[in-house]
Amino acid sequence: MPDTRPGITFDAEGVCSACRHYENRKNVDWDARFKEFEAYCNKYRGMNGPGGYDCAVAVSGGKDSHFQVWMLKEVMHMNPILFSVEDNFPMTQAGIHNLKNISEEFGCTIISCKPNIKAQKILMRKFFEKYGKPTWYVDRLIYTFPLHMAAKFNTPMLCYGENVSFEYGGNADKETYSAMDQIENGVAVGFPMEELVGDGVTENDLSLTLAPSAEERAKLDPFYMSYFVPWNSYKNYQIAKAHGFHDLTHEWDRTHHAENFDQIDSRAYLVHSWLKYPKFGHAAATDYTARYIRYGMMTREEAIPIIKERDGKLDPLCVRDFCEFCGYTESEFWAIMDKFYNRDLFEKNECGEWVLKDPIWEQK
Repeated sequence: MPDTRPGITFDAEGVCSACRHYENRKNVDWDARFKEFEAYCNKYRGMNGPGGYDCAVAVSGGKDSHFQVWMLKEVMHMNPILFSVEDNFPMTQAGIHNLKNISEEFGCTIISCKPNIKAQKILMRKFFEKYGKPTWYVDRLIYTFPLHMAAKFNTPMLCYGENVSFEYGGNADKETYSAMDQIENGVAVGFPMEELVGDGVTENDLSLTLAPSAEERAKLDPFYMSYFVPWNSYKNYQIAKAHGFHDLTHEWDRTHHAENFDQIDSRAYLVHSWLKYPKFGHAAATDYTARYIRYGMMTREEAIPIIKERDGKLDPLCVRDFCEFCGYTESEFWAIMDKFYNRDLFEKNECGEWVLKDPIWEQK
């Protein structure tokens, strides 16, 4: 993991904060943590009467969503309601199946937000061209919509998966059960309203992107499940598969991923996550091989060729779906993308391709 990842830190031995946190798991009393989780669930269990929802889960339908719902419904015997935000992009067959499956397999109600497509398209183009953050509008809703709905349904116990900054390195690098501050973690931080309105977008179109009032948020108690159980993306995937989750096997071999089970709901959305590569010099292949190394599933020497082959190769289907949704030609898309390459990290080779100046595979 390079030191260009926002918020990550390295110690005197050159080991990143995420690896140190993972290493420290052996010092955590996980039995005591699970008892904390039981007490936390007991605090809210049955709070809305017989048959009433007593907790909520922010879901996408992915492997981690399956794991979280399984844990709350099947292991802790809570009665969760699920809140999701759909990004309006064409979904993969696996994505369509998984969102249906999580409801059918666990017997849960899902309330989904289908964002304003007109506003989404306008803001996607605006934020892609200006900031290289095309999915800001959807990402912001992913953070705000569950908070609004948890307040409306009186389910203060709102479940999120992992604390991303703590697990993988980031600005909010603090071990805590509380996800109260997650909305400020940098992924979808709020923008001034005057920057958002205009070009056909009104304040009314943006009402759901505003966080609930401080008074409403104070009544909520959102939490990270990764605080209570040792979080492992691959283990979550195995549990999800045992409950009907589909990966991308036989559907799509993505050119820039090192696995086929994470962020698989839609293709166009992955343009956003891949934009880490031109900005910071790493993308999904680095992220996942780093996890595999921590999990003991891969060596650093095995990871490096995968990163070399895949990290910078944004999948063409992602580009096509993105361009079709936003109304770009592919030449317009790549011209915009070109300006986001960090010239301190990249240079063009004789074929006109952006290449890393100091790639990991050439380091001693």
